[in-house]
Amino acid sequence: MTAREEPLKILYIGTDPNSIEKIRCALQAPRASNFELIKASTLLEGIERVSKEKTAVVLLQFDLQGNLGVDSLETFCSTAPGIPVLILVKDGQEAFAAEALERGARDYLLPHHLDSYSLPRALTYVAKCERVADELIAEKDRALATLNSIGDAVLCTDNSGRVTYLNTVAEGLLGWRREDAIGLELSQVFHIVDGVTRKPSPDPMKLAIQEDKTVGLSADCVLVRQDGCEFAIADSTAPIHDQSGQCVGAVMVFHDVTAARATALQISYAAQHDIVTDLPNRLLLNDRISQGISLARRQNRPIAVMFLDLDHFKYINDALGHGVGDKLLQSVAKRLVANLRSSDTVSRQGGDEFVILLPDIVHSADAAASAKNLLHSLREPHDIGEQSLVIDGSIGISIYPTDGLDAETLIQNADTAMYHVKTEGRNDCQFFKESMNMKVVERQALEAGIRRGLERKEFFLHYQPMVCLSTREITGVEALIRWESPERGLVPPSEFIPVAEDSGLIVQMGRWVLHSACEQARAWQDAGLPPVPISVNVSALEFRHLGFIDGVQAALSETGLAARYLVLELTEGVLMEDVESTVSLLAQLKSLGVHLAVDDFGTGFSSLSYLRQFPIDVLKIDISFVREIGPVQTDSAILSAIINMGNSLKYRVIAEGIEIDKQRAYLLDKQCAEGQGYLFSPPLPAPQLVDLFLSEPLGQRSRKMAGSGNSPRYDS
Repeated sequence: MTAREEPLKILYIGTDPNSIEKIRCALQAPRASNFELIKASTLLEGIERVSKEKTAVVLLQFDLQGNLGVDSLETFCSTAPGIPVLILVKDGQEAFAAEALERGARDYLLPHHLDSYSLPRALTYVAKCERVADELIAEKDRALATLNSIGDAVLCTDNSGRVTYLNTVAEGLLGWRREDAIGLELSQVFHIVDGVTRKPSPDPMKLAIQEDKTVGLSADCVLVRQDGCEFAIADSTAPIHDQSGQCVGAVMVFHDVTAARATALQISYAAQHDIVTDLPNRLLLNDRISQGISLARRQNRPIAVMFLDLDHFKYINDALGHGVGDKLLQSVAKRLVANLRSSDTVSRQGGDEFVILLPDIVHSADAAASAKNLLHSLREPHDIGEQSLVIDGSIGISIYPTDGLDAETLIQNADTAMYHVKTEGRNDCQFFKESMNMKVVERQALEAGIRRGLERKEFFLHYQPMVCLSTREITGVEALIRWESPERGLVPPSEFIPVAEDSGLIVQMGRWVLHSACEQARAWQDAGLPPVPISVNVSALEFRHLGFIDGVQAALSETGLAARYLVLELTEGVLMEDVESTVSLLAQLKSLGVHLAVDDFGTGFSSLSYLRQFPIDVLKIDISFVREIGPVQTDSAILSAIINMGNSLKYRVIAEGIEIDKQRAYLLDKQCAEGQGYLFSPPLPAPQLVDLFLSEPLGQRSRKMAGSGNSPRYDS
């Protein structure tokens, strides 16, 4: 016995002195030195001893007279399970010994077995068998615990297809208790059908046994539980082999994939549909156009692709927020789907762009009729919460095979035609023409040039003074943006500003103009020049942008210009687009202390009642009215009415585009106090404007230049 081995404790229960002596001598023999004998006279004492000491084997003396009989054996086995019992019997008591084996004894020993060879051998064997049995039971318990704790269902059958095992998960999925299912045919317990055809699916256990390899269920397999509930399942079924390699059954591991399959479908759907409108996205649209082309090619007929862009959607999105913008897109999507056939496809490409596939047309005119119908339906007000929004669209149309042989080309050419509609006035539809490509390329190049120009600081400001018509003194300055491109030279604002507005670059551009103008005005004041207001034009997209108010406040704060010296000029169209929103925004601007001007007044559709709602400080008369004042004295009732109205509302009234002294005199006679135009000065760089502040009254030196007819037209 090594130092680490513990002796096997053998408990003898009985009172036979001969047996005790024989056992003691046998266990003390040299070859049996790893035993320790402990004794108990009665069954009760024996039970108490095993409860306190770890006992390997019990030797129970079979003695009917001493009440150590078969009943005592059952009592001991029930109170001390897991401890093997050997019965000691006398010769001639083999019948009683056989009964004891049936009642729980592991073996029996006769008197001649109590020698130094047989007894240690029997005790060692029984103890070892018990350890092995305990280990097997523990291993089985661990295996069962593992099988019952995993998330998958496990089912086993024998070679004949009868159920031999179910784990806990399998019980739940199948609706069968283990004890009820064992021994039944697999088809009684495990009922599977094809999820599409509803026909019975092949038995995977039988297939695994027949082919002697791992197999799986079909992709659409559905398990029908005992109570009729159905689950989509996936499985792996493998044959079971014995030690000789013979197939003795099969084991199937399966799990409920209903949720996973639904998630996969959702992921697939999400990958092909727009998250805001739930319409097919670009990926799914391209696939449907490709399918439509294949069918149209076989049937030798056309299909149409329409590219729709909402007009001025950015204004609504920036003014009312992305939440309202998304709801408007959803309303537009529903409107489009409702006015098309089920065979047509409406797709959102992103932003406010939609592409529509008409795969079932006979003539190109069918596409035009459909486009006009869509535009008409869009014009109906969209009720978003408490607001009623009106929006138009521009549609470009391309036709297969004339305008393209693949999805990408057809979409691109429809997009090109749509841009052509935008440049022609919007809210219409146009078929693609090859000549449109050059215009689109030029516009794209111009947009790219503007973007680069903003990055490379190619833009700069000129300043045109506003003067008192009676004294010719400077009363204010308007900041006007200019662009000198290295490739294009000096680009007129009338060319680059519309592109900047369409592309959204006008917001970045306007932010720079505002900051630069405030910075220059403060610099002039710091240089000792008379402090006069500086005017900055504000586009609709800027005005409705969510960060506009903060941008104005930041420009004033960063440059140190007092708010009373900043005038923001907005056209009638901008003000009248959403009167309720306009009133709120103007109130916020006025709270900052800035002044507000209506630019190009007289060309829009505003009314006196609306103007009275706006906190306006300045009314700038459009140049078209001033041009009506020619060398020959004429009278303009409209011009007079505008001046009188402005004066009655206590506005500063400024006439734009004054080029001759006759116009100045006429306006002055009609009580217009201020003016702006080439008679006084063209837009100038900042250093040259300083000279005007220090020179003689404006208009004296400028008459000759203004009357020559050669003055540059950049004051837009």
